[in-house]
Amino acid sequence: VYPKTKKYDQMMYFAELKGMKKEKAIEALKYWAKRLEVEQYINMTPEKLSKGNQQKIQFITSIIHNPELVVLDEPFSGLDPVIIELIKNGKYIIMSSHQMHSIEEFCSDVLILNKGETVLKGNLKQIKEQYNANRVNLSTVENVDKYIKELGLKIYNSKDNDYIINSNGEEDGHKFINRLIENKIRVEKFEIMKPSLNDIFIEKVGGGE
Repeated sequence: VYPKTKKYDQMMYFAELKGMKKEKAIEALKYWAKRLEVEQYINMTPEKLSKGNQQKIQFITSIIHNPELVVLDEPFSGLDPVIIELIKNGKYIIMSSHQMHSIEEFCSDVLILNKGETVLKGNLKQIKEQYNANRVNLSTVENVDKYIKELGLKIYNSKDNDYIINSNGEEDGHKFINRLIENKIRVEKFEIMKPSLNDIFIEKVGGGE
């Protein structure tokens, strides 16, 4: 961004560089300014804006001409609804991020690098199909820690009787739910899950998000 130039003028300049006619550029600018809630800032200079709003202006500048390919390097927080909109509109998106939950939510194909070397690549769904379902997502009306310990399972995360439990496979998960039923434990939610992309990332690289 140019710190001394009004944002409106900058965005219009870049839109016209991309071959947009003035009327179309104004229409697109108004749409994205409203979509990203920066309407009140477009006639200000960047030096008066917060870093977050500067990023939004930069983003609008990048997509104002409706490109087919969008490259996002560590996209800023709050951009998720916009990414979903771009995907629904058939845009191709290449995203670089350390936030595995974002990659898992938006991407169909992944490539994981470790110190410049490719350690995993391919279709995310097909990659996850190669892994056993080794987690149980459980919600109960009472504490079930003792049943988890009895079956030799480990709690990955828990809060207010909502559990994510590590298991050795689907069989462990079925044994666990049967044990709860036998003891008349009221279960509100039970799901046997495959590892998340972050679990796979940790396995391949050795570190979390």
